[in-house]
Amino acid sequence: MKDLEKLSVEELVRLISPNSDIHKELRKREVIRTKNITGELGEYYVVQYYNNTPGQTNLFLPGPGVKNIDVLNRNGERCSIKTISGNNRTTGSFWNPDSIKNNEKTFEYLIICILDDYYSLNMILELTWNDFIKFKKFNKRMNNFQVSVTQKLIDEVRVVYKKS
Repeated sequence: MKDLEKLSVEELVRLISPNSDIHKELRKREVIRTKNITGELGEYYVVQYYNNTPGQTNLFLPGPGVKNIDVLNRNGERCSIKTISGNNRTTGSFWNPDSIKNNEKTFEYLIICILDDYYSLNMILELTWNDFIKFKKFNKRMNNFQVSVTQKLIDEVRVVYKKS
């Protein structure tokens, strides 16, 4: 590998750009499909963990055009996966606030994947729809819902995986 200190900022950015060899290889391996690296890595880690761990249900990618869910489990239950990394302790947005306020279930499980600062898997949390309803917070400015990962949430939901 090149001596990174000798590279310009532009050269460093190219190493992590969507057209870099690293991105191309991760796309070829079907680890990432979009430019949302954090979310794609989280989905990859979650599917790999569930599908390769005895006692966990297998997860499958849904067909094209499916909205609000990322995977289905072997029982056909819908799962939304949200990934957070580093010090960020709030999930991405849930953009259907009216249906959520009306308790219209858009998924059976919310799986929160927590990555460390090196993008390694740190924790997987599994929330039922009822857990999601309990812990969701409304973001008035953005007109959406999010979930903050707090110790209370971790204590009350299913911890599927935790790095030792």
